[in-house]
Amino acid sequence: METTLLNSSPKRYGITEKKKSDIDLLTSLVADAQAVVQQQTTVVSSLSQKSLKYQGYLLDAENSKTQSLSNKQLIDQVVQNALDLSANSEIAFSKMTLANENTEEVAKEVTILINKLIYSVEIINKLSNLVIRTKSLNPLISDDLITKINAAGTDANNAIALTLIALKSIFASQSLCLESEAATALEQKQALNLYLSLTGKSNSQEPLVLEDNDSAQALIYKADIEAKAAYQEANKANDETTRQLNLATVNLNRAQIELKSLQAALAAANAAALAS
Repeated sequence: METTLLNSSPKRYGITEKKKSDIDLLTSLVADAQAVVQQQTTVVSSLSQKSLKYQGYLLDAENSKTQSLSNKQLIDQVVQNALDLSANSEIAFSKMTLANENTEEVAKEVTILINKLIYSVEIINKLSNLVIRTKSLNPLISDDLITKINAAGTDANNAIALTLIALKSIFASQSLCLESEAATALEQKQALNLYLSLTGKSNSQEPLVLEDNDSAQALIYKADIEAKAAYQEANKANDETTRQLNLATVNLNRAQIELKSLQAALAAANAAALAS
């Protein structure tokens, strides 16, 4: 009986020391695992904040890119409108010039007509005087003839009056044409100057060159290019941050799983030690 007790004591002692050693090892591993989890949690938290910041940068860059594209489209419309106005004004100026020339021609023809009518009135008046003098010498001359001659004179005078009114209207129209022609010429010049100022070109056929061009259109084009480049950089940085965050999250999950596994093993070892 004594021999049995003496023989079992060293074995129990050895088992206890082994369990204590295992528990100490697991405790150390759990502490290390907790440190790793804490470190990975810090990394994930930091990268999460960085990701939110870069998402904000990306949103700002996208808004800037959208606005710069809208500005580019708007300046293109303004430039095209200026060019169209210049071209349309030039066409209108050509038509007004032609209309003015036609008005001048009509005025010349009406003037010629008035001169002919005046000449006709003079002839009719002379004829009327002649007929009246002749009738005083020859009563057989018809009164109806005198009446018709006088009527012809009156009609001729009325025709002269109407033609003068028409000529006055022509001169008024010609004056308006000249004013409109001058206004259209000024409009065409100003529209062309606006177009050249907006584009920095020397003529409407010259291609737009961005280098060494500080015109509104060139600056907006450059801003659009820079906004697109900034968006690409922000998108690239955001993607890289997202990749880093995903990797750190995976590492944290692994560390948490490892920690839980070690904690479970430690709990089991402690339970076994208490049970023995």
